[in-house]
Amino acid sequence: MKEIRENLKLILKTLPEKPGVYRFFDENGTIIYVGKAKRLKRRVSSYFNKDHESAKVRMLVTKIRDIQTTVVDTEWEALLLENSMIKQYKPHYNIMLKDDKSYPWLAVTKEEFPRIFPTRHPEPDKMQLFGPYSSVKQMNVLLDTINEMFPLRKCRRLVQNDRPCIQYQLKKCSAPCCGLITAEQYQQYIDQSIDIIKGKRREVISKLKDEMMKHADNWEFEEASRIKRQIEVLENFIVKSVVVSQQITDLDVFGMEEDDDCVYVSFLRIVDGAIVQAHTLELNNKLDRNAEEMLWTGILEMDERLQKLDGKGLFRTILVPAMPTIETDRWDFQVPQRGEKRKLVELAERNAHFYMLEKKKRQDLVNPERRSQRVLTALQKALGMKTLPRHIECFDNSNTQGEEPVAAMICFIDGKPTKNEYRHFNVKTVVGADDFATMEEVIYRRYHRLLEEEKPLPDLIVIDGGKGQLNAAYKSIKALEIENRVMVVGIAKRLEDIYKVGDEYPVYIDKKSEAQKLLQQVRDEVHHFGITHHRKRRSKASIASVLDDAPGIGTVLKQRLLSTFKTITRIRQASTQELASVVGPKRAQELQEYLNKQK
Repeated sequence: MKEIRENLKLILKTLPEKPGVYRFFDENGTIIYVGKAKRLKRRVSSYFNKDHESAKVRMLVTKIRDIQTTVVDTEWEALLLENSMIKQYKPHYNIMLKDDKSYPWLAVTKEEFPRIFPTRHPEPDKMQLFGPYSSVKQMNVLLDTINEMFPLRKCRRLVQNDRPCIQYQLKKCSAPCCGLITAEQYQQYIDQSIDIIKGKRREVISKLKDEMMKHADNWEFEEASRIKRQIEVLENFIVKSVVVSQQITDLDVFGMEEDDDCVYVSFLRIVDGAIVQAHTLELNNKLDRNAEEMLWTGILEMDERLQKLDGKGLFRTILVPAMPTIETDRWDFQVPQRGEKRKLVELAERNAHFYMLEKKKRQDLVNPERRSQRVLTALQKALGMKTLPRHIECFDNSNTQGEEPVAAMICFIDGKPTKNEYRHFNVKTVVGADDFATMEEVIYRRYHRLLEEEKPLPDLIVIDGGKGQLNAAYKSIKALEIENRVMVVGIAKRLEDIYKVGDEYPVYIDKKSEAQKLLQQVRDEVHHFGITHHRKRRSKASIASVLDDAPGIGTVLKQRLLSTFKTITRIRQASTQELASVVGPKRAQELQEYLNKQK
């Protein structure tokens, strides 16, 4: 190992301060990582000269046994070479594009009379491809528009027939199988369909209008009317597709979203103010590379795909959320701050965000435990906990104008309520409405008992209240000497801020995050549980107080009445005979007279 380290030190000393691409090899001579650098010596040396926060980077460094570099003239050339080498060698630690074969494409077959249809199994040798489409609905609307405009064949195999099928009678096919349309005329339909798919819809309308006027000038009004119908169908489609001004055309838009494992790069193509193509790439971020590197990966990937499809690649103008530092003459990058172009960047970012959410929903359906693990990990990270908060207990107090003080505790295990662990507490030592003293008593009683019974303590204790209730709870935690074994936080009622003991300011947690929503769910559950119990207790107390002074009604008869009629209202509404069946005729008469006076 020492000899290996000496060998790497020697390589580092000889590296140039020039742009280029570096490759890390493992003990088997396999490329495990490819990277680019503006200054090779500085970038490569940084892997060995500092402690890295990322465990992935630390693991990579331990496996490096050799380093090779390629010097280029500019950082842009380094970026292109890096992208090419990653695709060629597929190194284990590099950004990897997740397979998106499941997305549908629009295919145009390479035949004399081509067919246009959706496919999830693209074959570039047999068909011209457009897509992929992340929205099946968007693709189907486009395909329906084309089929409504042009009578293209639908059958999979073109077999010569004497009579056309019903599709021809419905004017949905031009019957090339029967020779009712020439190859030249049919190809014109296909060319116009491809222009519509590519977004050149205004050009198609312009050509159709010229064609319509020619037929009208030649008094071919039936054919002119057919073309007018095609124009109306396409214009109706354009109206529904336009998202910004039609003057905004021929530009591409990128937006990004990321989670712990992946980065999602969303692409939109805008032509004549309409989105003609939308797609989201999912990239594995194995070494926590920065946002610009991930964005460049997405841009180069989409450019390569478009080059294969139309030979042109991305448009000259590209809207991005942040200006790239790498300079290139190939594209003009813009970072709009306001207006319709800014809305397009925000739309791309939303697309990336919703793609991420949909992916998580699909994963949760397949493996529900995955979601709870993800949420608990996020909560652990947000609160700075050493352990995963698998066991959470939450407390809340309630009283009625200082009377009937009670407390409630609920329990969540692995992010889900465990109702057989729910508890109610009738406050014993506190007189009047003293929330702080009530919380102190309840917390002490709960965990003193757990310690006595040698039961496991929770990982996280949540107090429904602000700093006052939190500090009161912590007094009991400290008195029991378990402050190093549990974490206690308070969730303030008004702004739903999360406070830790001793902190002046609340912990920052995104209000829309899953971690925050879990805490809110826990708080809402204990609130509901506590209020329900308090209402029942208050109701029983009010009934009992009315019957306490009733003549001839002792404890046993009072319990019988409550058991039979449930509420004081039903006791009042009961007939003498119904009351007599419980307390006897004489007491029933006296009880009715007493209750009538109480009204």
